[in-house]
This record gives sequence, C-alpha cells and structure tokens, in this order.
Amino acid sequence: MRWPRSLTLRLALAAGFWVAAGLGAAAWFVTDVALRQVEAAFDARLAGLLDAAAAAVAADADGRVVVARAPTGADFERPFSGAYWQVAGPGGAPATSRSLWDQTLPTLPTGATAEVLLRDIPGPRGEPVRLAERDVVLPGAPEPAHLAVALSRAATLEEIGRLRTMLTAVFALLGTGLVLGVVGTVIAGLAPLRRVRRALAEVRDGRRERLAIEAPAEIAPLVAEVDALIAANRTTVQRARAHVGNLAHALKTPIAVLRNALDATSPDVALARSEAAALDRLVHHHLARARTAALAGAAAGASVAPYAIAEEVAAALRRLFAGRGLAITVGGDRAARVRVDPQDLTEMLGNLMENACKMARSRVDVSVASAGGRVAIAIADDGPGLPEAERDAVLARGVRLDERMPGSGLGLGITTDLAALHGGGLEFGERPGGGLVAILRLPQVPGAEPV
Repeated sequence: MRWPRSLTLRLALAAGFWVAAGLGAAAWFVTDVALRQVEAAFDARLAGLLDAAAAAVAADADGRVVVARAPTGADFERPFSGAYWQVAGPGGAPATSRSLWDQTLPTLPTGATAEVLLRDIPGPRGEPVRLAERDVVLPGAPEPAHLAVALSRAATLEEIGRLRTMLTAVFALLGTGLVLGVVGTVIAGLAPLRRVRRALAEVRDGRRERLAIEAPAEIAPLVAEVDALIAANRTTVQRARAHVGNLAHALKTPIAVLRNALDATSPDVALARSEAAALDRLVHHHLARARTAALAGAAAGASVAPYAIAEEVAAALRRLFAGRGLAITVGGDRAARVRVDPQDLTEMLGNLMENACKMARSRVDVSVASAGGRVAIAIADDGPGLPEAERDAVLARGVRLDERMPGSGLGLGITTDLAALHGGGLEFGERPGGGLVAILRLPQVPGAEPV
C-alpha cells in the first residue's frame, strides 16, 4: 500500500482507520454484553416459571403425579400462546398446559437430569422456543417427576434485533462524528504550515523580506531557521556583490596598465607580463573568497590557534623586511583558539601585519588575548598612525587602505569581509606612544581557556 502524498489525507486516513477499529471493537463488546444481559434475563424468567410449575404439582395417594393448580406467570391457557409447561411422572401420560393443545414437548426421559437444563428447540408451530427442564422429587411419589417449561423466543429475538440496529446506528453516527472531528482537527492543526507556505511564496515573489509569522511552539523553530536561512542567503548575495565590486575595482588599474604596456608605439613586454600575473592573482584571490563564502557553514567546525599563525606570518615578514631592521614580536595567549579556517586567518593576519610593517618605523607588536568568548588579536605599529575620521572611512564598503598606502592592494577590504564572514570584526585604535593598532576580534572556540 502506498500512502498519499498529502499529509492531511494521511493523518485523516490513519485517524479514520483507528477510530473505526476502536469503535468496532467497542460496538462488538457493548452489543455482546447487552445481548448476554437480555439472554440472562430471559433464562431467569424461564427458571422462575419452572419453579412455579414445580410448586403446582404433587403426588396423590397412589403416588401418581397430579397438577394441584395451574402454574402462573405466563399465558399457559391460550392455545399456542408461546408459553408451555409439561409434567411427566412414572407410568403415566404427561400432563401438559392447555397452550400445548394436543402436542407435547420433546423432553428428556425421567431421571435424566436433576439440574436445570436449558436448550433451544422448535416449538409446536416450528417457532424458536427456549426449554428449561429438570427432575423433581415429590413427597409420596416413588420416582421423581420430570418438569419442563418452554417460552417462545420470537419476542426476545425481535428485541435483540432492535438492540443491534440501535447500537449499530449509534456507533456509526459516533464514528462519523469522530472521524469528521479528527479531520477538522488535522486541517486546523496544519493551518500554520499552510501559512508558512504562503509566506514563503511571498518571500520568493519579493512581496516580503522574511516569514516573520506567529507559529505554534512545534514549528516556531522551523520558522526561525527559515528566516535565518533567508537572512544568510541575503547576506551571501550582498557579499557576492561586494566581491564583484572589489574585483571590478581591482581589475581597472591593472587592465589600464596592461593596455598601456601593450601599446603599439612603445610595448613593454616585462610590464605586461607583470600586470598579467597580477590579474591572474586577483582572479584566483576572489575565486577563493567566493568559495570561502559558499562553504562558510561547512567550515564552521574548523578551529586554529591565532598565536601559531601570527608566529608563521611574523617569520615570513622578518625575511621580507629584513633590510629595514624591523622588530616584529608576537605575544599573549598561546592556547586561545578561534573558529576560523586556517587559510582565512593566515590571510587576515598577513594583510594586517604587512600593512603594519609598511607603515612602521622600527617595530610591529602582535598580541593575542581572549575574554568573554572572543579572541582579540592586536597588531600595533609605531608609524604615523591614522586619523580617527579616516578609520571609519577605511572600514566602509568600497574604501580600502591601498588607496592611502601604496602597495597594500585589497587586503584590508578582504580582511574586513572575512572577519564578518566568521562572526568577527575589525576595528582601529591609537597605539600608546604613537602609531596605529588594528584589532581583529573573532569567536573563541568553547572550552579553550586563556593561560
């Protein structure tokens, strides 16, 4: 059996099946109990008539069974009335009620049973009859007498039929009402999901920015996750636009230089090759950024120690700026770890530390500190610094430090994007004694405590 695709129909069918099964079992049980009660009441009446018949018979002086008075409690006088009695004694014809007319009941022989025996037999006219019989010891009689009383079951069977019909109708109506109630409950219960679907359609059509609907506690987390996904997708699109803008801005100058270098009047092949290599690096660089943004969720589980990365970058920069005699130091919390891709952290620290080296007079100090669930990496130089007004402008979209300090490329803008991608941020401050300090803040890995 293949279930329908509709969740409402599935729940309605399942509920209808279990309601039908439960009510069917209940109907069978109630009907069985009611019928047993009707049968028990009929048998109790029949046993009472048998006792009345036993009280109405006696033995005469010769020991023969005689009917002292007619039994009461039923219509034994009207022929074929449906109520019959019969008494059989030893050595004589049985005495019968007038209702039997010229017929007799098919009873057991005398001495067959001392207990009351109940059984169904055909009556004088073929109607269903219930027979109760037993042996009775009469005072003065040499042998027991056999008594039998029979009642027609026609009225009882009609009553049983009416009871069955009534119970069937009651349970059918009850089952129909329950199924309709369950279906209505299912439809009403799934209404929030239909509202979510309509809201998603409106988001897709651009008529609303997010779901932002009230939902029951069971699906409220789903609504929140969908809203978070919509926000994340919107952020990804904005980041992609920023990457495209950064790439376009970065390619303008190398393309212009390359065009001038390839001018037919004065071609400069070496410069053209250099600019072509720069273009290739820029393209690969922004492709890597796009992959990083796309895989941000998958790389969320990565963690790295900023101190170790800073030491590696510092070692490379000491060789690069060896001619200037810069002192590059790294200190602070060695055990602190951040939830950032190692390659991204290397690029962020490389950009910031290289900028610091270019602007420093004699030293660059890097320190790592963790507090409040975040790790702060401070890169300080003793250069001319940066005015406070320009610090805000540098962090704005589309403004880069390379437009103020030659040779820095797109490093600062990309560092800001990467920090935001990993849930961190970048800010600038003034170094005590003069100079600039860039502070990169990133989320700390839980459980990593400072030493």
